[in-house]
Amino acid sequence: MAKQHTDPTMTDTTSQSPENEEPADTASQPDTQPASSASAQADSRARSDAARVSSRLITSDAHSDLLAGGEATGFDARHFLKHVSDAPGIYRMLDSAGDVLYVGKAKRLKARLSSYFRNTGLNAKTQALVGRIADVQVTITRSETEALLLEQTLIKELRPPYNILLRDDKSYPYVFISQHHDYPALEFKRVRHKRNDGRYFGPYPSSVAVRESLTLMQKIFRLRNCEDSVFAHRERPCLQYQINRCTAPCVDYISKQDYRRDMEHAVMCLNGQSDKVTDELSQAMEDAAMRLEFEEAARLRDQVAQLRRMQEKQYVDTGTGNADILALAERPGGLCISVVSVRQGRMLGARHFSPGNGLDLTSSELLTGFVSQYYLGQDREMPDEVLTSLALEDANLLEGALSEKAERRVRVAHQVRGHRAQWLTLAQTNAEQHLATQLASRQQLSNRFLSLRDALGLDEVPKRLECFDISHSHGEATVASCVVFDHDGPIKSDYRRFNIEGVTAGDDYAAMQQALTRRFKRLQEGEGKRPDILLVDGGKGQLNMARGVFESLGVTDIILLGVAKGTTRKAGLETLFIETVHDTLDLDSHSPALHLIQHVRDESHRFAIAGHRAKRDKARRTSSLEGIAGVGPKRRRELLKFFGGLQGVKQASKPELARVPGISESLAELIHQALHG
Repeated sequence: MAKQHTDPTMTDTTSQSPENEEPADTASQPDTQPASSASAQADSRARSDAARVSSRLITSDAHSDLLAGGEATGFDARHFLKHVSDAPGIYRMLDSAGDVLYVGKAKRLKARLSSYFRNTGLNAKTQALVGRIADVQVTITRSETEALLLEQTLIKELRPPYNILLRDDKSYPYVFISQHHDYPALEFKRVRHKRNDGRYFGPYPSSVAVRESLTLMQKIFRLRNCEDSVFAHRERPCLQYQINRCTAPCVDYISKQDYRRDMEHAVMCLNGQSDKVTDELSQAMEDAAMRLEFEEAARLRDQVAQLRRMQEKQYVDTGTGNADILALAERPGGLCISVVSVRQGRMLGARHFSPGNGLDLTSSELLTGFVSQYYLGQDREMPDEVLTSLALEDANLLEGALSEKAERRVRVAHQVRGHRAQWLTLAQTNAEQHLATQLASRQQLSNRFLSLRDALGLDEVPKRLECFDISHSHGEATVASCVVFDHDGPIKSDYRRFNIEGVTAGDDYAAMQQALTRRFKRLQEGEGKRPDILLVDGGKGQLNMARGVFESLGVTDIILLGVAKGTTRKAGLETLFIETVHDTLDLDSHSPALHLIQHVRDESHRFAIAGHRAKRDKARRTSSLEGIAGVGPKRRRELLKFFGGLQGVKQASKPELARVPGISESLAELIHQALHG
């Protein structure tokens, strides 16, 4: 199999430290050099690094300094961990030369990566690894199972020096069904043969789960589990038949058609089409619990869990498909195109690109130009399919050019289903995460703050920005948000939401006045930190309202900046007001200062919407009867049952309410008053 050149990364909660990996299957190692030699060289390098770093650590606190700021290699661990995703995925640790040191997997990337950058508890070998880290790159996956399988692909491809004694993916378990037997068995296989000898399902990450689930399906469908040699020489049923675990096909106690039907049911389970089976097991579990047979209920619970684990479909390895998946993510100040490569149905990883957009092309035009340059402008391996997150301009023309260069048909598509849709979703997630990490970099933020200082003509660089926004649905559940940024990006611990009460529904000006008054009144009383600049999302009305609040509270040392959307509401065309509606600021759409303002404004908008939706949904889930004294769950049920719903309760008179069992006349009067005011 040709060696693939990719740029990916992933891990799992069961991820071990580099020194705790399992022995490799030497037969599967790449043929560039003998496996034992490569392993020995890597191990030798790791030991020498460990010894060198260990001696340094024993005599000083350099390791602690590295964790605090990353001075040893220029890698700022704390800043990186602040912005890394908490999703499952893989990570690659790179040295100053850009070479991969270690590939790992994680169920939660932030938690796993944080374990490397702590002051205590690391052995000498892990300290040697951390001492060489100059960069960490991550790729997000849909699940830790995908991360587990992808990690093996990357380690086998990249051969990082700290991933020694690797376990080959051929050792992952499969379920096999022979096509050359009238009564096939469900078999456990470690090697997937290329010859067409039967059907394989997998690979699966856990051999224990596979074996237990095979036993479960043999119980459910009463399939044989004996070897072919034993099956061929049976003259009477074995013990499995006596205990109702087998239908005895060895002595023709079941027809070939009926056995095939049972086998197809098992195949449906392996394909994830086993809702009926899991429903029956779940019902049996509940019945056992009702009979107080808790041991039986626990056994059935475990069987359901094992069966669902067995059903899990792996999008990292689908068995077929050669495709490149390209997804574009764009925000003010940056964009990212992620290319996820899939070969023989196996996802090999992701590469990220940040092309310039000096001509302000649309996202579709930009992605079209990138695809053209990526494949036609360079000598690259051409996949069978190019899947894109957006419809490309002149897609048919591009498809023809790619097909001509590859001398075979290359399909270009963006509307796909099944596992291809899952690939697209994963590529989009990786593009957005990489862009977010890029925009949150300290150097990028520092440049933006410097640009904002120059744009506003300030003597000093502003240190702290706050932005307020209002969100509601036609006046319902009005919420004001306050987000805070400094030179490290968002300070989420200082974020605040204000539930707006006592204002006319839909009056954004009054809502903004209430939120600003509550915030800056406390500030004038000595609570909290003062911002250097206050951004108000809105037009002239919101800015005038903020100016009025400042004047009434005597706030004079904070710069007011209004952000109004342009006539087309397109990013980059905002109108900025400084202090008053008569003093406007025009910034180029590529200005880092404008990108900072847009970033803060968008974050405030997101935070306000999230708070509004949570408040609205909570109100809609809460019954108006819950706040009435003396009306508990039982009386609420009686009221709703008697009148057929909450609407009937609201329409009922006091005498009608008093007719409900458990509701006295005085309580009926209280309920009626609470519902009607």
